[in-house]
Formats: sequence, structure tokens, C-alpha cells
Amino acid sequence: MALIGHAVEFQDYLPSMMQTLGTEAFMLELCSGFRLLMDVDKGLITFESLKRNIMLLGMQDMRDDDLVCMLMEGDLDGDGAINQMEFCILMFRLSPGLMNGSKQCVEELYANGM
Repeated sequence: MALIGHAVEFQDYLPSMMQTLGTEAFMLELCSGFRLLMDVDKGLITFESLKRNIMLLGMQDMRDDDLVCMLMEGDLDGDGAINQMEFCILMFRLSPGLMNGSKQCVEELYANGM
């Protein structure tokens, strides 16, 4: 990901990660990413936890309104925060390569009892 003016250029590495790790290990990595950004006490990614941990993503120069937009993009239940399921859904939605293979991924996870 590179900042160019106000635009963000995104390189989608998620499909190759899933292919390398396998579906179950990839989902565990997504969950680890969620835990890295979440508020430990609330178990959710909040504005405050995202602002505090954003430097881990190399995006420490983001404005508060950009962070709010990120939260709104992933907040499906309207509670102002992102839970683990919303985070995983957001990662799939933001990755065209994963969206194309998402049915296969769900079938593999179901078969493995995850």
C-alpha cells in the first residue's frame, strides 16, 4: 500500500496468502490481525484502538475522518465498532481475489469444522 496524494494504491496479497497458508491457517491469520487492532477490553476494533494501532499498518498519517470512514465501511451492525466477523467480511470485500474464491473458502472452512 502506498500513499499517492490522497489516494491509496493497494496491492492485494490476500489471495496468495490464502493459497500459501491454506484456508484454515489464513483465517487464523485474519483473526490475529483483528486482535492486533482491537481494543483488548472491548474485544472490538474501535476508533480509539484503530488510532492507537494504525502505525502498525504504516498509516500513522491518516486523518481522524479517514479512520472513521474505515470503521463505517466495516461496521455492519451499526454499533460504531468492528467485531471479528465484520473484520473478516471486510477483508474479503476489499480483496477482489478473495471475493472470487470466497465460496470455495467457505466450503473448506465448513468441511474443517471452523
